[in-house]
Amino acid sequence: MRNSTETAGTADYTPGRAARFYVPLVIQAVSQSLTYPLVAAIVSHGANGVVDLAAFAQGQAVMFVIIAFGGGLLTTGMVFGRDREGFLAFRRLNRMLCAALVAVQVLVCFPPFDGIVFRQVLGLAAPLDTVAREVLMLSIPMQILVFIRNVPLVALYNARASMAVNLATLFRIGLTVLLVPLFLRLGWTGHRMGVLAITAPIGVETVLAFLLARPLVRALKPAEQHTAGVKEQFLFNTPLSFGGVLLAISGFMVGAFISRAADPARMLPIHYVTMGVVNPVGFAALRMQAVVLSFPPRDRRDRAIFWFGLTAGAVLSLFPFVGQIPEVADWYFGSVQNLPSCDIPLAKRAMLLVTVLPILQSMRGHAEGLAAWRKRPNAILAGQAMFLASLVCTLFVGMNVGVPGYLMGVGAILVAVLMTLVTIRMGLVWADMEDAFGRPPREIGGTEG
Repeated sequence: MRNSTETAGTADYTPGRAARFYVPLVIQAVSQSLTYPLVAAIVSHGANGVVDLAAFAQGQAVMFVIIAFGGGLLTTGMVFGRDREGFLAFRRLNRMLCAALVAVQVLVCFPPFDGIVFRQVLGLAAPLDTVAREVLMLSIPMQILVFIRNVPLVALYNARASMAVNLATLFRIGLTVLLVPLFLRLGWTGHRMGVLAITAPIGVETVLAFLLARPLVRALKPAEQHTAGVKEQFLFNTPLSFGGVLLAISGFMVGAFISRAADPARMLPIHYVTMGVVNPVGFAALRMQAVVLSFPPRDRRDRAIFWFGLTAGAVLSLFPFVGQIPEVADWYFGSVQNLPSCDIPLAKRAMLLVTVLPILQSMRGHAEGLAAWRKRPNAILAGQAMFLASLVCTLFVGMNVGVPGYLMGVGAILVAVLMTLVTIRMGLVWADMEDAFGRPPREIGGTEG
């Protein structure tokens, strides 16, 4: 029986159309994620060398955990900010959450909370704990800008002005690409300059997004019916943000375990340098969810998008595999990221292990897209919870059996992504069983699904 959500457009799928839709998503995801390894070059060329990169990444990880509590705001704005009153209520909610989370970030930077977070939880020894705390403090303007940016992005997305969003994002990426070699030539290196190199382009992107969104905001029409207020939008945002918090904590936990394993000052930089290359490709593969929603299957037996996703993941996996070429590895890990020559073989080994990650992420994105199309958001949330649980369990086992830190982190991520994929697929099988026994899925609004 055909799903009720199908439309005439589902028959329009061809590999060429799917590729034309998917490639821009890949470019955007990769371009956004590549800013981190660029900035990492500034940090690793500072006074303490590559050691500061680990502390810089940990300070940023704490900030991302805090920001994740507002991770559902963009979706909330896209649902409720389509008229003037709803948009104004969203803007107030955005300001309130921004103020609350900035206050939390400030508290974590001062005793006794800084000691609890950086020394007890993350296990950072001096001077890494001081560097991480300072990075978190200096990143407060970045967090404010991220929240401010939500307002114009909602207006642009609701107007389907994706080209304008890409323009603002690509402008930020281009500015970062220009700033990194300039900072290195001027000798502006270290964790402080690294924060500046991230924050300044985000500020420019925010201003550009506001200029592009201004006519769209002015053109918003008054609500013709009841519009959700701040409280209702907050309640809608909370479960959306919860999954993002779980994923943000996962990166936080990887660093905490590696820092407690043998030789953390050496293992942490190798892990973060490796993942700085792999993460952009993994994020790009995960955008397969959008492809599924744009080209949903014609029926339950339609596997066209599945094979498209598997092929796309296999192609994307070739990018981290390039790191096995000696000349490329020596240039990137040695010259760009300033890893000691004795650690380059370890980074290559970790990179080889996670070559399969883009395939798993693409299949995970495909499963998440199916769950959203079939209005099963609980399957996605269960998968995100399993991601964190399996990640922590794998890290715990790896640390106790003596797995080296640079392999422990990437291995745990692979297991976590695989278990997430399995969990979501199990949720979809359960949905099929409910349908077979005459128990249709619970009614959920189209935007929530």
